Amino acid sequence: MSDSGSDEFDPTAPEQRQIGREMVDDSTGLGSVMAHCYRGEMGRVTTWRQRLDQTTTWAVTVMAAILTWAFSSSDNPHYILLIGIVVVTVFLAIEARRYRDYDVFRSRVRLLQENLFANALDPSHDVERKNWRAELSADFRVPTVKVSLREALDNRLRRVYLPLLGILLAAWVFRITAFTPPRKTWLEAAGIAYVPGAVVIALVGVFYAILVGIALWPRERHAKGEFREGDPDEWKDTDR
Repeated sequence: MSDSGSDEFDPTAPEQRQIGREMVDDSTGLGSVMAHCYRGEMGRVTTWRQRLDQTTTWAVTVMAAILTWAFSSSDNPHYILLIGIVVVTVFLAIEARRYRDYDVFRSRVRLLQENLFANALDPSHDVERKNWRAELSADFRVPTVKVSLREALDNRLRRVYLPLLGILLAAWVFRITAFTPPRKTWLEAAGIAYVPGAVVIALVGVFYAILVGIALWPRERHAKGEFREGDPDEWKDTDR
């Protein structure tokens, strides 16, 4: 019985995909279920959004504390700023992982908004995705992450962490140049214990080159329903 019922379901059929119109015309049990489903998914989106914000808040707080201590005395070692870069990078990794989870629930909400509520408000337009019900059903059955780690890192770098890490880099450069000990060059001052300053600067330069490459390298984006700056047609194909 269940097999024949599933065979009759065609998610691309107009009467199946445009149920938003039916929800407006008639009070249906499915409409009530979808309303509760939407409310629950929005709650999850809000929770994960708050987790992202908490990670950013901790990163900014730690960075401010390190900057304050690094410049409170000329005797404080400069490498505390490098430690700050490592700590903020750890927060970046944590936030990227949380962003991938956040996008799982946001993508569900965007599917409902684009194909159910938008169609209910204006039935004259077709739905955005003809098989949206099958996609949403499959995601409820087996939740899957839709954003790669690289894209998540790219997003968080662009939005938050590249400026934070840039501030720490500028502070470190200023610290080793403006507070150079007597009888030492700034290159020698950049050294840490037995590691020469040239090696330290090279490692920092390579690390930041990788970060900039991740943030600026063009690629197709899979994050669902994200606001894009600039030409609204620029991301038309990648948002769907």
